[in-house]
Amino acid sequence: MWKRKMLQTQRGAFEIFQKGVGKPLCVAQLYAVFNETGDYFAHTFSERFCVTLINLRGVGESEQAHEPYEYSMVDSVLDIEAIRVALGYEKWIYAGHSTGGMIGLLYALLHQSSLESLVIVGSAARDYTESSACIYNEKHPKFAEMQQYQFALTQPNITAIDKEQLKKKRIQLSLFEPEKYTQYFTGNICKGMSGARLNFFSRETVLFDITRKLKHINIPTSICCGRYDVQCPVEYSKEIHQEIPQSQLFIFEESNHYPFLEEKDLFQKVIDQALN
Repeated sequence: MWKRKMLQTQRGAFEIFQKGVGKPLCVAQLYAVFNETGDYFAHTFSERFCVTLINLRGVGESEQAHEPYEYSMVDSVLDIEAIRVALGYEKWIYAGHSTGGMIGLLYALLHQSSLESLVIVGSAARDYTESSACIYNEKHPKFAEMQQYQFALTQPNITAIDKEQLKKKRIQLSLFEPEKYTQYFTGNICKGMSGARLNFFSRETVLFDITRKLKHINIPTSICCGRYDVQCPVEYSKEIHQEIPQSQLFIFEESNHYPFLEEKDLFQKVIDQALN
């Protein structure tokens, strides 16, 4: 279990969860709701680092948003930076998966001096749904199926059992070997999703594009992506690597959107070497 704390910052009080010892490392995701059970991605780092997992504004017991713009990526970065200051860390590593990686890239542009290094996994520097290789693009063969699951999960009268089955089917669309779902997701970790933050992100991502600014990131950056990622296709990770001078790109040949689970041992080895 992760240790829960309420942390007072200059931008309000935030609910954080910590685990591990060593150098400080931060993990956040744009619309996830974390609790003491932690997170599969964050767990990857907790044996070598002191990991801080953050419930962003409007999530869990963290400070509420009083204006819609407070759900934005820029405001999220400002809140994360305030948390670093309140924790007393001179610098820390930031690791982000999916939308967490988008926050990480923006963080490096706005507060580079606060970061020792970056880990970006299955992410993008612009609207990834523009690619036909993305499952959220109408041209993707699994688009309709994904939309069906997404819609069903928003229905008010859905039972807990049906909800879990739908979540499973939705996640299986983002696995290289869907039949291994129960091997990857043991059920010990249970996190939620903020509808308000997700809705804001859906509008914000249409305008999001920091690709041309990535050249200004001058810290060691490890970029990881599954070869068959259907959420943030591998082309976007290649693009990030081309633009960031001190970056390394690792493509996992038997992974979709979750290389830290699908090729767990290799991912751990890559991260250990990258962050040494």
